[in-house]
Parts: sequence; structure tokens; C-alpha cells
Amino acid sequence: MKYKAYIFDLDGTLLDTLLDLANAVNFAMREKGYPERTVAEVRNFIGNGIKVLIKRSVPDGTSEDDYAEALELFTKYYLEHIADYTKPYDGMIDVVKTLTERGCKVAVLSNKAHVAAQAVVKDFFGDIFDIVVGKMDEFPSKPEPDSLFYTIRTLGVTAEECVYIGDSDVDVLTAHNAGLPCIGVTWGNRDEDVLIASGAEYIANTPNEILNI
Repeated sequence: MKYKAYIFDLDGTLLDTLLDLANAVNFAMREKGYPERTVAEVRNFIGNGIKVLIKRSVPDGTSEDDYAEALELFTKYYLEHIADYTKPYDGMIDVVKTLTERGCKVAVLSNKAHVAAQAVVKDFFGDIFDIVVGKMDEFPSKPEPDSLFYTIRTLGVTAEECVYIGDSDVDVLTAHNAGLPCIGVTWGNRDEDVLIASGAEYIANTPNEILNI
């Protein structure tokens, strides 16, 4: 294997979380009396964390107080409905298991809130990952590389031994900002042309293709 550690994004890469996120967004929009967003709109808003997701979802000109209320409404609803429709992408559990059987380290690095990321990964993958890192106050959100550097250090490997795997341009930028190559996956929240334009070194059209890169 060329890489000793495989670091995965979460939403749109390991788990299909789109419908639960869209439902939580629209709960907050309804409660605030704002227009609801389509699933396609929410798909395009995902990638930079929930604060940016809600900032993109509320109407232009929304006050900071109303934005904060919408964020709070979203967060409470989402944590209560985090796995109503969420599920792993077909074949993804087997891919992660195969990597560990080959002696590779595996990790999750997400812009999802740290507690939420840990909870939902444990629900579907158990304890198979060596570390799960969500958005923590001490690190800026992706695409800043700080949390990725932290993940690499915790795994006890070097950047040269790692590859990052994600479904968005944010993930490609995160990898490159830390000096890592990126496997762009096409089953998530961005189209292949976005991943290629962002400079992804590899493209995977199915989870199993990750094993052959």
C-alpha cells in the first residue's frame, strides 16, 4: 500500500446525511418564518460546517440575532434527528474494514460538530476508526489545515504517509493546505467536475475504488 493512513471526510463521503441536514435546515426556516430550501440547495450549502450552512440558508439581510436563533433551532433539531435517514454509502463499511485488515490506520476529519461527528460515526461504524475529529473550538474549520495536522499527529504518521478522502472542493483544499493528496469521491455533495477543477489527484466513483488507489 502506498499510504499508511486514510483520513475520511464524513458527510457525503462515509455517510449520506443530506436528507437529515435538509430536514433540520427547513425546521429552522419554518420556525423563523423563512422560505424553505430544496434538498439540492442544501447539498450545495454543505461543506464548511453548520455555521456556514445556516448562514447560506437564511435570507439575505438576516440580522445576526435572527441568524443565531436559526442556528440554535437547527442544532437542537439535528441532534435529535441525526440518524432518521442517514446511512453509510453502500460498500463503505467493508472498505474501511479492509483498510484496517491491511494494517492501515483510518480516521475521520469533519466540519460537523465534534460531538455529533463522534456520535454518528460510532452509531454506524462502531470503534473501527483510530480517531474521529469534528469541528472543535481550538481549530479553525476546513479548509484550514490545523485539524488535519492534529489528526496526523495523533495517528503517529507523517503527512507523506497519508491521503485525505472527501466529496467536495473544501476537502481537496484541506488536503492540499496540509500537503496531502486527495481522493475525490463522486457519490457525495459535489459533482466530479468540481473535484477535478479543485485539483483532486484521484477520483473514486465507488467506495471499492479507494482500495485500488
